[in-house]
Amino acid sequence: MSKIHEVLIIGSGPAGLTAAIYAARAELNPIVFEGKNPGGQLISTSLVENWPGNISILGADLISNIKKHAQHFGIQTINESIVKVDFNAHPFILTSNKKTLYKTKSVIIATGAAPRRLGCPGEDAYWGKGVTTCAICDGALFKDMPVVIIGGGDTAMEDALFMTKFTKKIAIVHILDKLTASPAMQTRVLEDPNINIIYNSTVSEIKGNGKHVTSVIIKNQETSKETIVPARALFLAIGLKPNTGFLNGALKLDTYGYVETFCPTTTTSVEGVFACGDAADYIYKQAITSSGTGCMAALDAQRYLNKLPSEAGEDY
Repeated sequence: MSKIHEVLIIGSGPAGLTAAIYAARAELNPIVFEGKNPGGQLISTSLVENWPGNISILGADLISNIKKHAQHFGIQTINESIVKVDFNAHPFILTSNKKTLYKTKSVIIATGAAPRRLGCPGEDAYWGKGVTTCAICDGALFKDMPVVIIGGGDTAMEDALFMTKFTKKIAIVHILDKLTASPAMQTRVLEDPNINIIYNSTVSEIKGNGKHVTSVIIKNQETSKETIVPARALFLAIGLKPNTGFLNGALKLDTYGYVETFCPTTTTSVEGVFACGDAADYIYKQAITSSGTGCMAALDAQRYLNKLPSEAGEDY
């Protein structure tokens, strides 16, 4: 508790680890708290084919490479989660799940977001084997194959339209009797002959052959009738939940729980606290954009630290 760190990074996905690389090269001696799910969403992603420099790479391998890169520059990782923060005074105090207290001059929030899930049988078994949350990331892997998209908002419509580049066998399953997407997005989807919309329905089970998804059982909410829909992939487009609950009012969040930042920087409502990746990004939600904002957060933190009085970092 006596040591005051230059920067502590909460989260170990592409945003947090990229921030760590930049902070380490700036000789800020960053510590990365890995959290409950080290590596973030990339760990459960199958092939990544849109990361520059890698034509095709497993998500787990990609995050492993980024971590090794960060460790090469001497970052420290701690297998703990931050459960409480105190940003009311400087230096800031972070409390981990092991009740350890850490003092720091600056903080980078990179805790990411978790996909909202269906909770039906087969979802866990085929996660990363056809069940995914990112059509842009994985869509090209399912060329000429039947796919199912869950949701009725703009994201689901965007996913369906994106998939028309690869297949003519697209079904949208929506729990309501009409779509909730913007009128323009609805029109584009409704006019596309390759997209079939199944209303008033939910997924009751995801079936597969042990290696990948083969079909989805759809249940009509009005009649309770179940229908088997062939599918090689199922894209969940029912939203993400940012992992920001631990902040407990310490930072300003938007209506959906994302950390509000003052673009084009990663600064937040508290000076000296920065946010990057999916914890603050509700638009792009890509590994590469998370990594980019991680770089930004580290640079913003470095500029902030350079402005502090030199005595601000002395040990107690």
